[in-house]
Amino acid sequence: MIESRSSTLNRIPTRDPATTLIRSSQVMAIVGLSRPTIYKLMQQPESRFPTPVKLSNSNARGAPVAWVLEEVQSWTLARIAHRDKVAA
Repeated sequence: MIESRSSTLNRIPTRDPATTLIRSSQVMAIVGLSRPTIYKLMQQPESRFPTPVKLSNSNARGAPVAWVLEEVQSWTLARIAHRDKVAA
């Protein structure tokens, strides 16, 4: 018997966005920006782009990092709110 996609999705536990870490590909998909643009924004304090969490003790370039989902979502919502404020 083949399970429907919706029944499979219903079994996936919901995660707390405050404790869910997402990798750069997911961040790029959420915010619609390229990896270089994301890293440039991280260097600009006025952008308030979330700082990633180090996933290892390595300080080498290319060491694994992830972002807190809730922080990325909050940044995105702030951009939308700023757009709406400017448009008003």
